[in-house]
Amino acid sequence: YFLLSKSGYLEYFQVFHGLLLIFPVLMAPTPASMCTPLKTLSDNLSHRRRYMKHNFPINYTIRVHQKEIFKLSNIRRMRLNVEGLDDLVLQRLWFQINQGVLKKIIRIMPERHPSRSYTAELERRFKDAEGVFVQSQPPEALQQELPQTVQDIWDRLTEEPDLVPESSWRFAFPKSLLDNLFHTMYCLFSECFSSEDFCFWRKFIQRKSVF
Repeated sequence: YFLLSKSGYLEYFQVFHGLLLIFPVLMAPTPASMCTPLKTLSDNLSHRRRYMKHNFPINYTIRVHQKEIFKLSNIRRMRLNVEGLDDLVLQRLWFQINQGVLKKIIRIMPERHPSRSYTAELERRFKDAEGVFVQSQPPEALQQELPQTVQDIWDRLTEEPDLVPESSWRFAFPKSLLDNLFHTMYCLFSECFSSEDFCFWRKFIQRKSVF
């Protein structure tokens, strides 16, 4: 056997308990037809540093809705706290959030911006994946009632911009928004990329390195 310090034992318990809580949710299968467009999207996103950082002024940010800053930590919290949540609901929310993010990034670029064609292509690849997602699901699955917490987020994202309270807007780096898109895609569609639980292990990878 081995001995753990009090803090080590606590972290071990939290890890084990967290796995037990999220494991049933992660078993929801991803349709095989989703993997090709998502891998293509992933390939495009691998160039995001060049196009979303090097081609913008230092510390350049864009205004987005606070709910459009959708990270792995948001997924973990929702899985622990939202009753009736499954992967399909989170995937639907992922598409809804990130289509708005991509539109906002494109909107701030002049026609001749060096990253505009890249971002437009990224949006096309994203829409391709969304189209396959819709086709791969039975209609009733996409029409099911959303958990109230998710419905509230959905309603806020679809509000007219003029009606959104000023307190709901945030400023974010374009690359950070695409980082979030990339990481959450690997989490919610993990069967297309890896057998490992990216949602869980990413929490510990971030302590030592940048993905």
